[in-house]
Amino acid sequence: MLLVSTGACKKSFLDTEPITQVTEENFYKTPQDAYKALVGCYDGLQVVWSSGVALPVAAEVMSDNTFGGTGNSDGFGYQMIDEFDKSRSPSDQNLYESNWSLYYRALYRCNMLLSKMDQVQWGADATTRSRYEGETRYLRAYLLFDMVRLWGNIPLLTAPSADNLPQNTPDEVYKVIAEDLKFAAENIPAQSYAAQPAAEHGRVTKYAAEALMARVFLFYTGYYGKADLVGTVTKAQSLAYLEDVISTGGYGLVENFANLWPAASVADYAGEDNKETVFAIKYTYTSDYNGNTDGNHWMVMAGMREQSFFPYGNGWGAETVNPKLWNAYSATDTRKVASIISIAGEKIPFVNQPKQREYTGYYEKKYSPMIDENGKPLPESNGNTSFQIGQFQDYVSIRYADVLLMAAELGSPNAQTYFDAVRRRAHQEAFTPLSVTQENIMNERRLEFAFEGIRYYDLLRQGVDKAAQQIAESSTVLNGGTAVQKTISAANILATQGLQQIPYNQINLSNGTLKQNAGW
Repeated sequence: MLLVSTGACKKSFLDTEPITQVTEENFYKTPQDAYKALVGCYDGLQVVWSSGVALPVAAEVMSDNTFGGTGNSDGFGYQMIDEFDKSRSPSDQNLYESNWSLYYRALYRCNMLLSKMDQVQWGADATTRSRYEGETRYLRAYLLFDMVRLWGNIPLLTAPSADNLPQNTPDEVYKVIAEDLKFAAENIPAQSYAAQPAAEHGRVTKYAAEALMARVFLFYTGYYGKADLVGTVTKAQSLAYLEDVISTGGYGLVENFANLWPAASVADYAGEDNKETVFAIKYTYTSDYNGNTDGNHWMVMAGMREQSFFPYGNGWGAETVNPKLWNAYSATDTRKVASIISIAGEKIPFVNQPKQREYTGYYEKKYSPMIDENGKPLPESNGNTSFQIGQFQDYVSIRYADVLLMAAELGSPNAQTYFDAVRRRAHQEAFTPLSVTQENIMNERRLEFAFEGIRYYDLLRQGVDKAAQQIAESSTVLNGGTAVQKTISAANILATQGLQQIPYNQINLSNGTLKQNAGW
């Protein structure tokens, strides 16, 4: 099967051994030292979701796309996330503690390298220095953007430090994010997708920085009701960044939507680092329980509960799909069956309803674990005996389709052309034009980016009130095969302002310096 061989020939520059423990006195001397430290920064981002709750999963559970799910005899931590209600699982006060620690470890690596840039003997090669600094600052911005959206109020570290620091205002955090991305966009050399060496796929590009800047602009200005990004980037500048990606980045839409996703296309998979990938977090199948953390540890959460059916692999049944999403797709939209596993529609003999909580008859397909024709998990086909930590599908964080839809939303003169391109790919010969309006764009984004960790933040940036009304739920699901009422209260989302709880252990360790978010 193509996907097995595709996995077997992974990876890229991340194969370089990362530097995790160095002595400041004898390191950071040469550009080669700096490169190893840079790989360590990428590695830091790669592992932030290796335990705890991965943001791509949490963001879907918090949205109107999916429910918490998981096993019928499991704890209720994912229901607490889904319903923004700490009473659903009072003992889960530290659900995100691993993530909190891993994010700050990754930030420490970035800050350490940035603090040592002047110590490296660069010689006459100023371009390499500016590129490495640009990539590192992008990674720091990416980490901070995750953290500030998830927790809202975080200590802002811009230097390597273990001090007990108070939380900064979101504006202070966003200012650093904006400045970092601006530096990255201006200092990473422009290199089109087609010209990028295969061995460097996965490294930050100028275009990834420009695209992320627009995403940050849209969320910040929407969620906080501001006209620009902390006085650093305007709407016109955000659009200009996107137009640069479109006109000079060399990206394009993969012709068939299903081919973007291994489980939706199998042998026709377009492959990682295809022309639509603007930025992805890289994974490989070599994870073990001895400190080698390279795999996609969170993907197993979304698999069918303890059951496989070719090509879909065994998983833990989180993110059960809300039937409202399945019904939101039109019959001619190819994204429907490319994104969602329909148990009835695909005639899957699913017998594990007694083990599944919040069963709906639908699972997500884009990041489903997979098996080969012989029923063997793909990680096992590549020599990893653990399907839990050996999943290796990359997380595609920014796709070219997102660039097109963001540019349309920001008022590009080519908005209709960009909007039509995304919809034409989805509907193929059944495509019919639809006018560009804010409502139509947001609806299209939901259908295009389902299960990619984008929908929830698209809702929040339209206003917490609107997000709360959209996410609020009262419907019937099956817990262990028994029909029960599923309720999500808009009041809980309003009370928390859409933020998640800061780990209580971290608050205790800070001796009260850290303050818990409202509603938790």
